[in-house]
Amino acid sequence: MRRRQLIRYAGASLLAAGGTTWMAGLGSDRATAQSGGSLGIQYLGHTCFLFTGSGMRILVNPFRAIGCTAGYSLPKVQADLVLISSQLWDEGAAEGLPGSPKVLFEPGVYEIGGIRFQGVSIAHDREGGRRFGMNVAWRWNQGGIRVLHLGGAAAPIEIEQKILLGSPDLALVPVGGGPKAYNPQEAKQAIDALNPKIVIPTQYLTTAADKAACDLVGVDEFLKLVEGTNVRKIGGNTMSLRPADIPKEGTAIRVLSY
Repeated sequence: MRRRQLIRYAGASLLAAGGTTWMAGLGSDRATAQSGGSLGIQYLGHTCFLFTGSGMRILVNPFRAIGCTAGYSLPKVQADLVLISSQLWDEGAAEGLPGSPKVLFEPGVYEIGGIRFQGVSIAHDREGGRRFGMNVAWRWNQGGIRVLHLGGAAAPIEIEQKILLGSPDLALVPVGGGPKAYNPQEAKQAIDALNPKIVIPTQYLTTAADKAACDLVGVDEFLKLVEGTNVRKIGGNTMSLRPADIPKEGTAIRVLSY
């Protein structure tokens, strides 16, 4: 209970408990994605990213430095909104962030700052959530880009979830395996189901991890499975996307480095 009290939700307007309102608004989101704008993406380690665009800074999955995140700097960055996929330490340590941003951590449909967010529940393990509970995958439109962050998803994408998750321009997908996230093969199956235009792999073994306490594999294990596709390793932890950058066909893989 104490952990839950530390994670705050403030100032959001809950539109609907399910996906009906969100699905009704998909047309306007698609129109927005064809307009101008851009999305700045900063990789802060593990599944933590900062997205900047449409006048908002959105931080996803800040963490405590422990286990697989032991060697990363804590993501103490300015943000207007924080999205949390679970309350595990490696993706749900939202307390103590500068500026006291709003925090969303439960599935549902919300509108904040003119941006609509939907959190969709997916099991955080391969046992229906009985071991690590449920993970929240977040989707929203920012800077003209339809974003989907799968958090620490570990279960296959069911047809109902696929409908709610939509057709993302950019999907952030865990690939490192372990007991609470997709392994490379499962990640590829999720990508095949969702058919995103661009994928950024997340939650894999890096040199920043405490290898004695981290059960992930490196990103190259996933890249072997998508060999022959449009794969590019970015020489840094930031990139920018405009609607015009979205591939017309196929799926591009972009790997940010820490």
